[in-house]
This record gives sequence, structure tokens and C-alpha cells, in this order.
Amino acid sequence: MKNFDINEDPHRRFNPLINEWVLVSPHRAKRPWQGQNETISTEELPKYDPTCYLCPGNVRANGMHNPAYESSFVFENDFAAMKQDEIIFEEDIKHTFFKAKPEQGISRVVCFSPRHDLTLPEMDLEGIETIIKTWQREYTDLGNIKYINHVQIFENKGSVMGCSNPHPHGQIWAQSSLPTQVEKTQNSLKAYYDRNKKTLLEDYVQAELRVGDRIVIENDHFVALVPFWAIWPYETMIVSKRAVNKITNFTAEESTAFAKILKQLTTKYDNLFNTSFPYSSGIHQSPTDGLEHPEWHFHMHFYPPLLRSATVKKFMVGYEMLGESQRDITPEKSAEILRQQSEVHYKSLVKV
Repeated sequence: MKNFDINEDPHRRFNPLINEWVLVSPHRAKRPWQGQNETISTEELPKYDPTCYLCPGNVRANGMHNPAYESSFVFENDFAAMKQDEIIFEEDIKHTFFKAKPEQGISRVVCFSPRHDLTLPEMDLEGIETIIKTWQREYTDLGNIKYINHVQIFENKGSVMGCSNPHPHGQIWAQSSLPTQVEKTQNSLKAYYDRNKKTLLEDYVQAELRVGDRIVIENDHFVALVPFWAIWPYETMIVSKRAVNKITNFTAEESTAFAKILKQLTTKYDNLFNTSFPYSSGIHQSPTDGLEHPEWHFHMHFYPPLLRSATVKKFMVGYEMLGESQRDITPEKSAEILRQQSEVHYKSLVKV
């Protein structure tokens, strides 16, 4: 029998946000290719693309013209995942193996910038703050609609994440139900708050700050870290230090600090493999059902698929689909690698 070493021995880590486990196999990180760094050539996008349906002034698939917008621009998704129609529901299908119910909602697209070639890390802080103001406005406007109980703000960046258009943009899906992952988080956050009268993430962030080895970036108002229970190789989470439950409750200083840490983190991602780093990111915050929700604590998830280079990706297959999520490189090592990345974008260094 030998003593357990969390940095060497296979083990499971618990995710208190969704009440699930992840298998960590750190010994597999010693395989010869681990840490390989490849630089690939990337095509430079134009500032404006006349064929892009998201660029200012261009025609979208439904025949509508985009305005000549100069900052962020929001429109109803032309191929929305949900409809606003009220549908009559046959109650008797609730109690069969074929249980189903209609879902009412609204889907919107948020163009971050009129520039076709600028992603978040390459935008200036003023531009990112404008996006945050847009998110705040949309969260309020959509959340005030009577049947909307959840507003999900997210971004899929990169073709590997299913993004068919490189123009910098995100989406907002607002719906009548709590999505599955949000409902799991809601239940965990409420159970913790009811027991401790503090938010789960308030205590978790303080514990992470005391340890320090999973912290990537910290400022006066936010922390970017690799969660102890992270699944994806370079998964991170931005968490507010203050127990604020939604983006509309930010102070002016918090909005600026959030913009800064967004730019810093996404820049480090791009610098990791000298590529426009793909990811799915999304904000988790209070539902919009009219209740107070003191258990909620603002946080933003980043799930990037890249493993060891711009062309080698992590896939959820085999054991992960049949057993539970698994990772090789430890969250502590991922955080160390991300910390070491410059906060000056690699493209800027090339141009100097």
C-alpha cells in the first residue's frame, strides 16, 4: 500500500455545481507527446466580407439587410431553435414512456463587432464593455417577458465547435424551462445556500484563492481559474468575487473588471497554441422567474476542446460516453500552463 498522491494517482474529483464526478488519470500525462506545441499558419480574415451574412449592410438568409452597425448588433435568429408560439399541450402524454412537452422561447444572435476579423481577445476594452452592456440589456429585456424563466448567453467560437461563420458573434436563447445543466446547478446552489446562508461559489473562490495553484488570473472583482473538477484539458471558469447573482447587478467597476479578465483569458487561450482558440463559453446566472435567487452566484464557463496543439483535440468517447467524464492532464498543470501565457496577443508580437 502506498500513500495517495493526487498529482500521480488515478482518482475521481467531485463537481458540487452539478453533483457529478470526473475521473482524473494524471499518470497518462507522461505519454511522450504531452505538451507538444505546434504553430500553424492561419488565413487572415478581411475586416469586411461581402459574402458574410453577419457583416454590416449585408443581406441575411431571410432577405433582411443588416444595418450599418458600428458596435454590437442583436437580431432574432433567422433559424431559431425555439418558437414564441403558444401551443396546446395534451396532458396525457406526461405519464408515458414518450413524455414530451412544448418549449416556448426566443433565440437571438449578438454580433460583437462590425469587424469580420476581430475576436474577443483582439478587441479593445471599450468594445468588450459594449458587449457586456448588450448582454445586460438583453438579459433584462428577455427576462421581463412573462413566459421566459431562463436566459442563456453563450458563444461557440471556431468551426470545430460547430460555428459556421467566423464573424465574431454569440447567441442568446431564452426559454420557459430551466435547461438540464442549469437545473442541476440550481438544485446544488440552493441546497448549499439553505445549509450555509452563503453561496457555494463564494466559499469555493475563497478556498481556491487560499490554495492558489488553479488560479489563472485575478483582479479586484473576478477570478479566472481551472476548476478542481474540470473535464476539458484547458477548461476555465470566471467567477465574481462578490456574491452577485446576475450580470445586471454589476457595478461600473465590476463591468470594467469583467471586460479586462475576458480579454486577458481569451488572449492567453490564443497564445497557448498561436491560433484563434476554439471554445464554447456561457454565462450562468439567476433564472428570470421573478424570484430573488440569493443562492445564485455569477460565473462564466469556458470549454475549449484543444488538447496538445491547434490540431489535436480532446474527444468525449468510449469510457466518457459509457462511464463518466475523464481527463489526463491535471487541472493544476493546465492552470500553470495558462498562467505562463502572455497577456499580449501573439499577433501583436508578430507585427512589432
